[in-house]
Amino acid sequence: MTKTTPLLVGLDIDGTIMTADEFISSAVREAITELRLQGHHVVLSTGRPLVAVLPVLKDLGIDSGWAVCSNGSVTAHIDPRQPGGFVLEHVMEFPAGPAVDALTRHLPDAVIGLEEVGVGYAISQDFGSARLHGDHTVRDVSQMRTMTTPRVVVARASHAPQEFRALMADMGLCDSYYSIADEHWMDLAPQGITKAYGLERLRRQLQVSPEHTVAVGDADNDIEMLQWAGRGVAMGHAEASVIAAADEVTWPIIDDGLAPVLESLLTT
Repeated sequence: MTKTTPLLVGLDIDGTIMTADEFISSAVREAITELRLQGHHVVLSTGRPLVAVLPVLKDLGIDSGWAVCSNGSVTAHIDPRQPGGFVLEHVMEFPAGPAVDALTRHLPDAVIGLEEVGVGYAISQDFGSARLHGDHTVRDVSQMRTMTTPRVVVARASHAPQEFRALMADMGLCDSYYSIADEHWMDLAPQGITKAYGLERLRRQLQVSPEHTVAVGDADNDIEMLQWAGRGVAMGHAEASVIAAADEVTWPIIDDGLAPVLESLLTT
């Protein structure tokens, strides 16, 4: 990997660029700025919805390029001349009705949210969490059945029965589980749609060769991205499965582990 060739650098946000209290170090900020000045493509690649990525882009001074959001379901072209500062370049949506029906039948206590790209979520009731980004509009389940969405977010889904997961697979959807503030959450999205999917589309579009790709992440939803990259780097605090998917491991975020990785890509 030569430093004179433009790189495609995919960076997770939470736990990689940004700490849990939303702190970004000056070293990371400066390295991202310098990489972009040297002509490299720095792409935030995240599970966050677009509405929650835009403030991070602004904070980092990234006013052009692309962002891969919603775990690969949404790719936005960043352009301050456009309304909202972006153009939707690619969105992978699916009809929400079958998933909503299955959730209400198999997980009647679950709280359902359907992502509305660039806006926030349509929700069945209050999630009670500040981590559900954007505007929230409470809608009747009958309304939610008629919507399309790139992702269904579910709270109070700690005991999804096996038949529910099989039903999702039959629908072409996959589920992933995670915790926010000690509450069990679940995402439903189309099978095969990952951060790697979004980054690979950009790689081809930008005509970057596979060996000139870099990715850094810390969570289960980063595994495919790390495996995809020519150089996949796991944060030092990541779980064993994430570390196993990477080519190398850097320091944990508490020790500013992203900074030396980015600095190693710069031409001095």
